[in-house]
Amino acid sequence: MQILHSPLRFFTFITLLSTAAELSRSADTVTLSQSVRDNETLISAGAKFELGFFSRGNLTNRYVGIWFYNIPVKTIVWVANRDDPINGSSGVLQIGKGGNLVIVDRTGRAVWSTNTANVTSNNVAAQLLDSGNLVLTDKATMVRGISCGRVLTVLSIRYLQG
Repeated sequence: MQILHSPLRFFTFITLLSTAAELSRSADTVTLSQSVRDNETLISAGAKFELGFFSRGNLTNRYVGIWFYNIPVKTIVWVANRDDPINGSSGVLQIGKGGNLVIVDRTGRAVWSTNTANVTSNNVAAQLLDSGNLVLTDKATMVRGISCGRVLTVLSIRYLQG
């Protein structure tokens, strides 16, 4: 490749690649086309909370949770699949059939689901907010540039102070 022979071009290439990786890693939303795999996380827009897979004690058991972002000691504030951990690092958090947020293992078995939505829209999304809440919405309706879609589920952390 010619790009690797020029130090300036190589530096530019690496910088662009790093920026693209950082942007994709710092998204705050799960959609039909954007899931979260075991080695990926969501970060709330104001960088207050992070959502992803983690282990407790037994390193093979994996959970999906929300924790404070960028503090020295990871403080988990919410866990989705606390009763049914995934064995290994093959889990995926995604929007499933009917618009529910689902955690699946490597076999495709659902280990956890919001089990509240029943929509056929392709505009369902789950967004991690700076409050620590994970909100599942159907953003099919737009009025004056503001999403007025219905909120399907709010997975909230009630005891946290804002």
